[in-house]
Amino acid sequence: MTTHTQTVREATLDVLRSFGVDRVFGNPGSTELAFLHDWPDDIDYVLGLQEGCVVGMADGYAQATGRPAFVNLHSAAGLGHALGNVFTAFRNKTPLVITAGQQARSILPLRPYLYAEEAAQFPKPYVKWSVEPARAEDVPAAIAKAFHIAMQHPRGPTFVSIPSDDWTERTFAPAPRAVAGEFAPDAAAIARLAVAIEKAKRPVFVIGPDVDRSGSVDQMVAVAERAQAAVWASPMSSRASFPERHSLFAGFLHAAPGALAEALRGADLIVVFGAPVFTFHVAGHCDLFANGTLIWHLTDDPLEAASAPVGESVIGAMAKSLSELLLALPDIADREPPAPRKEPPTPMPATPMPPGFALSRLSDLLPPDAIVVEEAPSHRPAMQAFFPMRGADSFYTMASGGLGYSLPASVGVALARPGQRIVCLIGDGSSMYSIQGIWTAVQQKLPVTFAVMNNSGYGAMRFFSRIMQCERPPGIDLPGIDFVALARGFGCEAERVIRPEELDRALIKAFSSEGPNLIDIAVDEAVAVLFEEGKREKPMPSRENSQ
Repeated sequence: MTTHTQTVREATLDVLRSFGVDRVFGNPGSTELAFLHDWPDDIDYVLGLQEGCVVGMADGYAQATGRPAFVNLHSAAGLGHALGNVFTAFRNKTPLVITAGQQARSILPLRPYLYAEEAAQFPKPYVKWSVEPARAEDVPAAIAKAFHIAMQHPRGPTFVSIPSDDWTERTFAPAPRAVAGEFAPDAAAIARLAVAIEKAKRPVFVIGPDVDRSGSVDQMVAVAERAQAAVWASPMSSRASFPERHSLFAGFLHAAPGALAEALRGADLIVVFGAPVFTFHVAGHCDLFANGTLIWHLTDDPLEAASAPVGESVIGAMAKSLSELLLALPDIADREPPAPRKEPPTPMPATPMPPGFALSRLSDLLPPDAIVVEEAPSHRPAMQAFFPMRGADSFYTMASGGLGYSLPASVGVALARPGQRIVCLIGDGSSMYSIQGIWTAVQQKLPVTFAVMNNSGYGAMRFFSRIMQCERPPGIDLPGIDFVALARGFGCEAERVIRPEELDRALIKAFSSEGPNLIDIAVDEAVAVLFEEGKREKPMPSRENSQ
């Protein structure tokens, strides 16, 4: 514990060290220079060329390390640039401490250039806590508080606005302290859930991103195997929380109420782990909420619990909830396991390439420990069919639906996983929201492959314009973007692949290289089917009926 006064800057750096911060993600400006001068050797400064990129990189790094990341932005305009990815971090439940410079206190009454009135209000409501300290000497304690709040479940970003002349004032560094944030669920509720699973004839588990976020995939697999329950991925899940080649894995739920209800029809018990009940993208009727199907919900988020329309929710840290459920749940040896998921035939090569063919080759050639960071919404159905994820710590995407996250996030994940191949699977439209992130990957010499699925437009918008019967909307086609030239302009190796016979060679070369590279893969412009509201399938057939 420091017993003598320090500058606010010195005390803040000690706070960062006490929380294990080894990197600061930033884009500097004049209001931050007093913090950045004579930068210490033990904390790396990771430069992003635009503030949205900076927050995306920090988000990927925090998720991959499980530790809070620290972000330093320039004033209110810089925070404004970053707000899209701040919203994504909030929906991703990513622990970030975001700071931004404010003009000097001595001239704030004059409404100076770069001044932000009520700066702490700017990022609300998509931060858990936001403050501009009343006194310069309160800044280090405010930053320490921001770290503690960011790490409490449900985790998320916090924000501190810091006037530029605060850094040289004198203060005492706050004493390092620990907050034990993991909390157990109600034991009686877990016991009731175990009984419900034991009595059910056709239980279904819906598994969301909080399972992988909490490092609990192995526990989740053990619970599912003991229960012999069919496992579905929750709609729009931003992590892979169950091995997708596992015999109990049934598939991916649509974010359309009718299609989701149809997929789960026949279940007499639905248990949702680490996801809302349910995430929908379009309006519609979900008769699961009215037909008496028994629904249970395990979550670490009180707001998600309060928002569930039916059923019983149990609030607890996911790892503790799964551990207690595993202890309470008996072996269910006589339950017939659900039929395995049917695998579609591998797409045939063609020119232009079918997205499914490109993704199946990517899946076959992917290094076994590679991590996929994805932002190719129109190709998500083909991914789910032909590019199965191995489960724990294998897949990241945005929970918000906002583009511009995954390219810089892949840089942050790569910084957290030295030497491990990271594949940023991204659409041509998505990549243009944060293309500057490639420069940071080059500067940091990171083994990231940027695989651009190029269908010359916003494929998801092509789909939605069709189902919403919107004729010839503008702004959907994206001709004339030279991704190879863009990547090379940032110093990144790149090539374009048009013919299917060229793809394997390009992927093998990319995955064996030491630094970053980009492959621009020309794929068919045909409209993807993201979900079908009227689709009628018979879920969970018995093994006998599936033959």
